[in-house]
Amino acid sequence: MNMTPKPDTQPQYDRAFDALLQALRAGKLRSGTYFSMPSLVEELGFPIAAIREATKRAEQQSLLKILPKRGITVMDAGPEFTRHCMDMRATLDKEGARRLLARGPVQGLDPLRDSHQQMLDRAQQNMTPLLPPQAITVDLSLHDALAGGLENPLLVQCYAENRNRIAVIQNSRPLLQDRIVPAMQEHLSIIAALQAGDTNATIAAIDLHLAQTLRWWGL
Repeated sequence: MNMTPKPDTQPQYDRAFDALLQALRAGKLRSGTYFSMPSLVEELGFPIAAIREATKRAEQQSLLKILPKRGITVMDAGPEFTRHCMDMRATLDKEGARRLLARGPVQGLDPLRDSHQQMLDRAQQNMTPLLPPQAITVDLSLHDALAGGLENPLLVQCYAENRNRIAVIQNSRPLLQDRIVPAMQEHLSIIAALQAGDTNATIAAIDLHLAQTLRWWGL
């Protein structure tokens, strides 16, 4: 058997863009921060040509702003932009829910409900520093499932790009431990409405989740 590793055929600028996204999601490139091109080369480990292409793609997704001949600034997670991003997610959540319910009983909700209930139980019993990042993963699982109901690659792409922007926002507006319990309860209400096949209740639960999230962020 030939055990020679296969060469990485992904274009270098694609890999640079992936690295840029990972750095944004991880909070290594924080909201409103300036970076020169040489500093991005050092941070991401790719040649400057690939970094330039990656930043162009990121700018198209409103993740950063290119400063010609200088560098970039990461998107500003200010109140207005944050509200726009969260409203966009809720709008796509609601449309995904409508389409899921229009096709009949929604499949795969039991594991979602169980993971949310387990996180709720853990948060009620014992808060630890590990809970917020784990809670974000659980939180995203429902939003991802709703986006999957869109079944439109253009809308799904819009969701994915906005998901990246929200990751930057969450690094500047972290999930407080006190927010985990109500957030999981709000998600469980959405899941319960989906399981009941009640479109109006699902939409109302998504709207409440948006309003409560913005309120916790002081928006």
